[in-house]
Amino acid sequence: MRRFRVELKDGEASGIAFGDPVRPIDVLFLHATGFNAITYQSILEPLGGQMHAAAIDLRGHGRSKLPANPRRLKSWNKFRDDVIQVLEKTAPDGAILGGHSMGGTVALLVAGKRPELVKGLVLADPVLMRRSISRAYNIPLFNMFIQKNALSKQALRRRRDFASSSEAAEALRGRGAFRTWRAPFLDDYVVDGVLRQDDGRFQLACTPEWESAVFSAHRYRPWAALRRLRKKRIPIILLQAEKESTTVPDADGRVHAIRPDAAVTRVPGTTHFVPMERPYVVRDALKMLYEAMMEGHQLIDYVGAVRRTIDDSIGIMG
Repeated sequence: MRRFRVELKDGEASGIAFGDPVRPIDVLFLHATGFNAITYQSILEPLGGQMHAAAIDLRGHGRSKLPANPRRLKSWNKFRDDVIQVLEKTAPDGAILGGHSMGGTVALLVAGKRPELVKGLVLADPVLMRRSISRAYNIPLFNMFIQKNALSKQALRRRRDFASSSEAAEALRGRGAFRTWRAPFLDDYVVDGVLRQDDGRFQLACTPEWESAVFSAHRYRPWAALRRLRKKRIPIILLQAEKESTTVPDADGRVHAIRPDAAVTRVPGTTHFVPMERPYVVRDALKMLYEAMMEGHQLIDYVGAVRRTIDDSIGIMG
């Protein structure tokens, strides 16, 4: 693993990478709310022998040093614009974007705004609400009444201080959001998720206040971003959780109404934490898109192939 930093307009984004550091980034992965890049290293590391695979800590997470004032965060478009700056410097000709939960939604928002920077999308249970709810969040007055949702309130109750990183891992293991995670995802998360402070304490890198603000900041338009990709030759793989999904139940029909060639798969036996429960499914999807991109396949050919291969592999392994 190699750490890297990217200078943005108002600070510094931190990331991890695998593979040849000389070539531009081929695959960039975006994490879920409250997590960080290194959480997903066991998915990305095996890809390093074939491509330059990377992940970044989004604003207010991990080791990135960017202003993160909870009172000023209204939209995930802020993360979108940060990722665009990262791509402009690390993959100016475009990269495959992967993402989990918020990271998947942000990847879609990036593609909608700057499609020339995105060669493919792998979205692991992204946050895709019904369009009526999404529109409501974008009405300023109505948004004031609905922004403090259950996740936002729960985040404010997070324990933030620990005596050590190992104490944090043991306190979290098997509980709450971490209850279904395979090894080594939790231990990897803690590496950059609970950081040593100057006074010797260990503290959450993503503060409860920032996490709460992220859960409330839904003034963005992912469906509009998808519609902008209607005629773009950008392959899309959406891996939806079977239970507790943050993607609308009828995602298959809704996505295909806009992009009939998208590969939408409900991954059996998974909750919202698809990457932590079926890491090989996410890794294989990233690998398939990369290989298709390198071989120069036409979109209609390799998206169909991706859909069949993922369905078959899930049927065997799930």
